[in-house]
Amino acid sequence: MQFDTVIIGAGAAGLMAGAIAGQTRRSVLILDHAEKPAQKIRISGGGRCNFTNLYCTPKNFLSQNPHFCKSALAGYTPADFIALVNQYGIAWHEKQSADIQHGQLFCDGKSQQIIDMLLSECREAGNDIWLNTSTDIPVKTAQGFSLKTSRGEITASAVIVACGGPSIPKMGASGFGYKIAQSFDIPVVDTRPALVPLTFTGAEAEAITALAGTALPAKAQHKRVAFNEAMLFTHRGLSGPAILQISSYCPPGESLVLDMLPGQDLSALLTQARRENGKQNPAKFLASYLPARLAESIASGVTAARIGDMTGKACAALAETVNRRRLKPAGTEGYRKAEVTLGGVDTRALNSKTMEAKAVPGLYFIGEVVDVTGHLGGHNFQWAWSSAVAAAKAQRA
Repeated sequence: MQFDTVIIGAGAAGLMAGAIAGQTRRSVLILDHAEKPAQKIRISGGGRCNFTNLYCTPKNFLSQNPHFCKSALAGYTPADFIALVNQYGIAWHEKQSADIQHGQLFCDGKSQQIIDMLLSECREAGNDIWLNTSTDIPVKTAQGFSLKTSRGEITASAVIVACGGPSIPKMGASGFGYKIAQSFDIPVVDTRPALVPLTFTGAEAEAITALAGTALPAKAQHKRVAFNEAMLFTHRGLSGPAILQISSYCPPGESLVLDMLPGQDLSALLTQARRENGKQNPAKFLASYLPARLAESIASGVTAARIGDMTGKACAALAETVNRRRLKPAGTEGYRKAEVTLGGVDTRALNSKTMEAKAVPGLYFIGEVVDVTGHLGGHNFQWAWSSAVAAAKAQRA
């Protein structure tokens, strides 16, 4: 069985690449070991698929080479994908927030609409899609590549690796793409879970888990990087957008700083309150600005019964706890809860305009398998679309 292009992975990047590559009568096979395509699309965005972000730029991505993503992102923009969504009549909306415009776009309906759109594009392009099909690592031949699959041996002029990373293994995710790269001596940047909830141990864990279910706006910061979004206390640690975002920047063993009253200085508020109503107890005072359970938890460390009786040192400590609380996560909830994988195929080994491996003509890597990791909010999907289009257009050249 012979094909012009074989794509390993029927996820967001793989389906997009197949749709584009097949538009000029190129024979394309997309294969995946899963029973259904694009499972990560199906569960994304709470089932509504946060399919792109209006404000997606290279600054929204982490990589050892922060410039690598620029060409692909410029070649296929959020506006381009929105045009495709509109062409299929899929209703969508931008996530609304009280004071922050995130640019996150979601389907009004179900994520399945995006999957159906991509599958329709693949059918229009004449793609073959083999699901529930395993494959060995491709072998380079004089004519291209040979692959031994569970449906028999196939050959192809080009292979596009779009099988993602190991995040969310229950969806069938694995590190197979890295094994392919390493078999061709293509380096892989060390990987770890990203956009993932953080876990704690000891007294920190007890204090945090006691507040499970409490949510509030917060600013999470690691060194010079900070995210001002929602945070959630859980039975295992901390989650919510602010925490997921900072998890990509805060490696194991390092600390983060948490501001649970962003935009307000608790020290100044406390000074004013002591002057105007010093008889308030600390918990009542804090409850004016924080969720009641959190206020009570923080106030439990204050010995004075009234804020007017607090010493200057006690006031400073209280403000520090609320505005500059330093935490050292023990770890994360791992790949099972991680939305993406940080690290991946080293971009120094790839052509930024085509995603082709410099040392292996005809071999391409796209999407999450590459060392390009986006922020929360549709950026990783945009990288899937953009990198896929870059590689697919190289097939048509």
